Amino acid sequence: MVLWQLSEQGPVRFGPDTLGVRSRVNGYGGGALAACSTGVFVVAEDQQIRHVSQKDGQCTQLTDDPDAMYGGLVADDTRQRVLAVRECNHRQQLVAITLEGEQRVLHSGQDFYSAPALSDDGTRLAWVSWQQPDMPWIRSQLWLGEVSDGGALADCHSLNSPLQASVQQPVFDGDRLWVLSDHEGWWQPWQVDERGEGDWRSGGAPACDHANAPWQLGESHHCPIGDGRWARVRYCNGTGQLWLISGPDYKERRVATGYGDFRHLRVAEGTLYCVARSATRLDAILAIEPVTGHERIVAGGGDPMPEVRAALPLDIEVPAQGPDSDPIQGFFYTPKQASVDAPPLILIAHGGPTSAAYPVFNPHVHYWCQRGFAVAEINYRGSTGFGRAFRLALEGRWGEIDVEDMERAADHLASFGLVDGSRVFIQGRSSGGYTALMAMIRSRRFRAGASLFGVTDPLRLRAMTHRFESGYLDWLLGPPHEHPRRWHERTPLHHANRIAAPMIFFQGGQDPVVVPEQTRAMVAAMKAAGGAPELHWFDEEGHGFRKRASQVGMLEWTFSFYRRHGQKADEQAGYLS
Repeated sequence: MVLWQLSEQGPVRFGPDTLGVRSRVNGYGGGALAACSTGVFVVAEDQQIRHVSQKDGQCTQLTDDPDAMYGGLVADDTRQRVLAVRECNHRQQLVAITLEGEQRVLHSGQDFYSAPALSDDGTRLAWVSWQQPDMPWIRSQLWLGEVSDGGALADCHSLNSPLQASVQQPVFDGDRLWVLSDHEGWWQPWQVDERGEGDWRSGGAPACDHANAPWQLGESHHCPIGDGRWARVRYCNGTGQLWLISGPDYKERRVATGYGDFRHLRVAEGTLYCVARSATRLDAILAIEPVTGHERIVAGGGDPMPEVRAALPLDIEVPAQGPDSDPIQGFFYTPKQASVDAPPLILIAHGGPTSAAYPVFNPHVHYWCQRGFAVAEINYRGSTGFGRAFRLALEGRWGEIDVEDMERAADHLASFGLVDGSRVFIQGRSSGGYTALMAMIRSRRFRAGASLFGVTDPLRLRAMTHRFESGYLDWLLGPPHEHPRRWHERTPLHHANRIAAPMIFFQGGQDPVVVPEQTRAMVAAMKAAGGAPELHWFDEEGHGFRKRASQVGMLEWTFSFYRRHGQKADEQAGYLS
């Protein structure tokens, strides 16, 4: 990423052309920049913090710590410094770094830190921490400390939620501390008693998630906009909505209704800014006037396909089946060209798996719709945006209930004649690739499948995964020493002989997450069992393909694969209606 600033003439590059901005804390980064009165603090590609002067654009390196990574930046204008999460030697700390490069440890001793938030007068600091083996969306704690005149922290204590919870995104509105907590079943806003006496007061929000899973630092889904007013994101039936709330009676108004997801809410000079995502536009930075609700695009937001009709997402709900089930939601896209015959379906399992599909522009979806396929992105149990119980339903059941939900979605769409139930394909990336593989093992429902750098051996992944996710697989499948049979049953590599339908694999040679040997071993096992899987290798790609040529090649090879294996009995070879 590169650094831009908004000028009177519009967005312009800011800082040196060679400056790349990216944090790698926890493997996923976030919070790689923070604006201040003198300029902008950034985490550069080498993971060191720099200050880019607003006056002359001069870039000054503030840290020289090659073993450390930084993220979650927050400017402390009062003391002319930046606060950050520092990760080094498998430890994290909250630190402060001055413009002269002097570094001070503010707090340590917790396994993970995120979301530092300063009070308006700079005298209090709130943050979130959690301990291994938890992930932050399972259990975390809110902390508060007093900031001395000299900049040190004192009287640090945790502010325990009424029930076990995941808390995130603390923020001060004047002298009041707010946080998003899911202790009542949804990530909702709560005002917290700063004295730690257990007084958590509801923000009067509806029963829906007001954030998604905090994979990255620096997330912001709620923001005070002055005079007791708030901007808040809500996730309703998988769609992000932006609401403005005001007054003690919580009068509210939805704004920017043409968008389906919102991130990074900020206020500057009375205007609300955010990153907004739409089904028909490229990601945009919006400026919204809180009084009128008027919106304008200040950057991005272009039409990605001006000559082509965009495929629009249709909200679908698959009803529950039995007492051990829940309704599931997804987004369905129809092919561009109408046909007398029901179209083939590509069913997509999102990655994470604690993540979600959103109704936002996805060029891959449009590629398939332009070529006669229907596409469905499914928010199976374990997805975010549907409450704590739904999100945690995946505990110990990965490779089971997600697969059941994908099958239910395919059957539901076919039962209404929306798709050809005999020509259903399933695919996914990373953990979504694992779900696709388990579906191909457990079911004969799918005509063929595609694994895009998907997990094939969870135990091997567990041995090699990074610190942030070191306890995640044990949560998804249970500790392996306690559930050895379950791990064996949920390992695609051990059941390659049960995949009877065609499979295609894509793998990056530099992937540090799903290491290349996982895919090689799976392909070899399938061949040894008499299968004929296709493997496409990209030596220079990592976990997720970045190069345009790689992405184009992946789509074209997958299309050719689906086209061959999606023929009707009376079709000629190479033709797909």
